[in-house]
Amino acid sequence: MTAARAEGDAGSGTVLVLTAACVLLLIGTVLASLAAVGVARHRAASVADLSALAAASSAHLGSGPACDAAREIADRSSARLVQCRVVGDVADVVASVRPPGRLGELGAATARARAGPASSG
Repeated sequence: MTAARAEGDAGSGTVLVLTAACVLLLIGTVLASLAAVGVARHRAASVADLSALAAASSAHLGSGPACDAAREIADRSSARLVQCRVVGDVADVVASVRPPGRLGELGAATARARAGPASSG
């Protein structure tokens, strides 16, 4: 009777180990994807900040040159300048960064930043 029961259970440990390995692989893939999206979001925020500072520092030249400076920063950072608006000395920009790999096909992380002179008051 013991031999018959052992034959029925043969290989069940292999199935459990393979199932556990697949679950761990799935969890690892999801966590890596979330990390990549988080990095893209932080990169977009950094690019938006730097682009806004570049545009604000060139605002005295006019809106066109200021937004060109912001676009140059975004291009050098492998990002895309979505919007640039300069009113007076204040620049408002939106930048986007696509996550690497297949995640980039799903969309881009965007961030908005605003820069200008500090108000003295």
